[in-house]
Amino acid sequence: MDNISFTKMSGAGNDFIVIDRSRNSELVLTNNVIKRLCDRRNGVGADGIMIISDVKGYDFKMDYYNSDGSTGSLCGNGARCALKFAKSSGRIKNKKANFLSNNTAFTGEFLSDGLVRFDLKQIKIDEKKITVQAEGLNIPANFADTGSPHIVIDIKELGESYPDKSYLNSGLSNFPVVKFGREIRNSSAFAPGGTNVNFIRHKNGVIHIRTYERGVEDETLACGTGAVASAIFGAKKYNIHSPVKLVTKGNDELLVGFSADGSVYNNVSLTGPAVEVFSGEINLKIFS
Repeated sequence: MDNISFTKMSGAGNDFIVIDRSRNSELVLTNNVIKRLCDRRNGVGADGIMIISDVKGYDFKMDYYNSDGSTGSLCGNGARCALKFAKSSGRIKNKKANFLSNNTAFTGEFLSDGLVRFDLKQIKIDEKKITVQAEGLNIPANFADTGSPHIVIDIKELGESYPDKSYLNSGLSNFPVVKFGREIRNSSAFAPGGTNVNFIRHKNGVIHIRTYERGVEDETLACGTGAVASAIFGAKKYNIHSPVKLVTKGNDELLVGFSADGSVYNNVSLTGPAVEVFSGEINLKIFS
């Protein structure tokens, strides 16, 4: 097929191209098409692409692709946008929904304030600190798999080892996220799949977060599964009770809820905004 219809969506600044399979039944997505569609200069522009399909026994199925064409990981903000899209397209009739992502069943709920909640699976963490290397420094960090692999670094723990102290007074705004994040993401310690890298700063009971995402290979305005990992470690370190409020690079707020039993976290949820930005059509012939 030549023309495809799509909807551009944003989940706390994490943006996605959403394609309804029922309206684009002959669509074939190659890595090249995905990369070109997500290109911010010559395509629609997005952090990733979601295909929404009908599937028996569930409200819908979500297939997610990063902007580089890779797939397989859970996308928390993407899941909330998929829920919003499925509701708008008539697939969901009630406040609660169940759906498939990566052949795994998940649930979500539409809240009275217009926010969308996505329910994650049980998460088990290793509370032991690890050390990662970047810019010649040995940096204390934590690791968690929240459906995608995540390193979490509290920038205060860089301490005196990092020569530019300006970031300490400005919070996260001046921190070189891409420089540090890219090196850690590509470290042999996390080969072959790599890892996402989150940088956090605690202030007045709120976790401020910036994330370098693999698959996008750049900083994004938000990362849902990264917010979950950061909330878990931040709550433990700073004695913050659930739900944990996080502020993203785009200045949106995300809430992460959970019940903790030692190193096991149940009832994990991610709540935040999910909005439809615009809809349109694009001719795939321009990519050939």
